[in-house]
Amino acid sequence: MRLRWCWVYMASVLIGLAAAEVNDKEDEEDDELLETTEYAESDQNRSFLQVPYQTPVPSGDVFFSETFDDGTLNGWVLSRTMKEDADEDIAKYDGEWKVEELKENKLLGDLGLVLKSTARHHAISSKLKMPFVFENEPLIVHYEVNFQDGIDCGGAYIKLLSHSSSLNLEEFHDRTPYTIMFGPDKCGEDYKLHFIFRHKKPIIVDFDEKHAKRPDVDLKKYFTDKKTHLYTLILKPENTFEILIDQTVVSQGSLLEDVIPPLNPPKEIDDPKEKKPKEWDERVKIPDPNAEKPEDWDEGGPVKIEDPNAVKPEGWLDDESHLIPDPEAHKPSDWNDDMDGEWEAPLVPNPKCKTAPGCGEWKPPLIDNPNYKGKWKPPMIENPNYQGIWKPRKIPNPHYFEDLNPFKMTTFSAIGLELWSMTPDIYFDNFIICSDKEVADRWASDSWGLKKLVASANEPGMINQLLTAADERPWLWGLYLLTAALPVGLLVLFCWPRKKIDEEEEDADFSMSDFIESDENDFELQKNPNKENQQDLEEATSGTLNDKENEDDERTEQEEEDEEFSQEDEEIGDTVDQSSDDEMKEADEGADSENNPKKSLRKRRVRKD
Repeated sequence: MRLRWCWVYMASVLIGLAAAEVNDKEDEEDDELLETTEYAESDQNRSFLQVPYQTPVPSGDVFFSETFDDGTLNGWVLSRTMKEDADEDIAKYDGEWKVEELKENKLLGDLGLVLKSTARHHAISSKLKMPFVFENEPLIVHYEVNFQDGIDCGGAYIKLLSHSSSLNLEEFHDRTPYTIMFGPDKCGEDYKLHFIFRHKKPIIVDFDEKHAKRPDVDLKKYFTDKKTHLYTLILKPENTFEILIDQTVVSQGSLLEDVIPPLNPPKEIDDPKEKKPKEWDERVKIPDPNAEKPEDWDEGGPVKIEDPNAVKPEGWLDDESHLIPDPEAHKPSDWNDDMDGEWEAPLVPNPKCKTAPGCGEWKPPLIDNPNYKGKWKPPMIENPNYQGIWKPRKIPNPHYFEDLNPFKMTTFSAIGLELWSMTPDIYFDNFIICSDKEVADRWASDSWGLKKLVASANEPGMINQLLTAADERPWLWGLYLLTAALPVGLLVLFCWPRKKIDEEEEDADFSMSDFIESDENDFELQKNPNKENQQDLEEATSGTLNDKENEDDERTEQEEEDEEFSQEDEEIGDTVDQSSDDEMKEADEGADSENNPKKSLRKRRVRKD
């Protein structure tokens, strides 16, 4: 059994090694796709992978695309307005923008838009090639974000600015009308991924902001890992939406049902003019009007009384005070009785009270007054006039509407970033707005896909990651040691025989040979008995019996555990029985008048059977 488990364990190890080899081969095949890869040392002595990069080009019709690879902000407009309701020193949109490459995992020739300044208002925007009209085609928005220095408080979201003839990008600010706001935002420990759209009410010309429900995934790593992440928003004419991070869906739902507040208002509302009648009784229970206070009810008396059973402790010092004037204190030499008043020594704890049960006037402790009942109150009963909780009546909602196609939002014609951040170097890149999923996916593959490949190749090995994690969390060392010791322990357990079982088997083998030799020696003694060795013979026979009893017990246990040994034992037992019968026959024929040896042999024979 142990050998079988050992082989199973060794087979599992070999399978694991084979799987690891297959994975290594797959990694080598992936590396072969990079025909010209080059490793170099960065300014921080960190190696990075150089991947051939070409500026992505849309493979189909798009409404907007931007890579910033020309190194300029051509087509982008910086806001020059002031933020309303803000202090004058920070109201101006004077945040700094630059076109730069990534700090880490960079691609040669790949540039992006970087927010450089902190604690300032930033606003920059660009016109679309053509306005996007929500009709029969879906809306797909891609763009990349990298929080290169992490993020304390700030956003990296975009706004799709509503189309109008009066739209002036130089006056772009926080109150500029937008159709959709989308992207990551963080302040403190609140990590968000916004999707907000402004919904136009059909009856009155007004807009409400509708927020999609928060994703169920943990967003923290996207703000802290200093990697480039791809954020995608997809709106479909079927009134559904999808939000993706790195091409993985993190949130999806219906524009009709999965937004807050609800898209359509209720058909009926509470009448705002109706008021609760004065005689309306909402009391569930009331005091029993027929209850009377008992005559012996005493509402007076103290709540606490002195304990009548208390006794002053023996040795209590009634005439001593807890505090006494300090006998070692002396009046200061510069003390003026006329100016400072009569001098009094400072008080110190009375040393006599330290060894006594107490000092001063003794008073018994206070206990609850058993006769105190407090103010009498009648018991509560069910209110026979209870009318329930009052609610105003319902009336038709004068502002009710039902929009069954919220996908048809306000047309937008520009994209903008209006941000405030306390952390610099937020990186933006590769914006695209289109209606074709294949075009968007190809764009992502040619841009973000290469960044992901470089970041994955430059990640530290598993051992380095484990060591780094253990440096941050020392308790992981214990887990590592336990994990390493587990397979070793299993290997020892299944592949090494237990010493105890081997010793028992050896003892069982020796016990059978000793038993046969003992019978032969006893038989020789019976053939030539004398008075001097009779007592020794009896003691030896008795000891042999005890040994054989113990050996028989061990042999019985061994027979239950090992069937082969049991069969061998039966063969040896038959041989011993036959030998014992012959011995007994010869002993009976040759015995003299002394019966002790014969009785001893008979007794051993019965014991053996």
